[in-house]
Amino acid sequence: MSDHARPDVESFRELEGLVRNLGEQLASYRQRAVAAEKRLRDFDDSADYPEPPHVRERIRNLEQENASLRGRLDAATSRTRSVLERIHFLRQQSQAENR
Repeated sequence: MSDHARPDVESFRELEGLVRNLGEQLASYRQRAVAAEKRLRDFDDSADYPEPPHVRERIRNLEQENASLRGRLDAATSRTRSVLERIHFLRQQSQAENR
């Protein structure tokens, strides 16, 4: 009996070809998965430092605006205290006159 006449040998060769094809597909999928994981790691790494130039400029502008607003707030607080001190003084004078 030759190898070509035996159905088990022919089935084995067919199975061997299918397993080889499956192994190649599996290797291809593995390469794709490794590449996707690398892209994801690169994306995650770059997400920690999202500072393109327009973002840096926007941050700089916001910091300047924040400093300006703090200055205005300090000036308003000072004026408010001054007005409150005057009101307190006038109230004391008014109470002293009514006695």
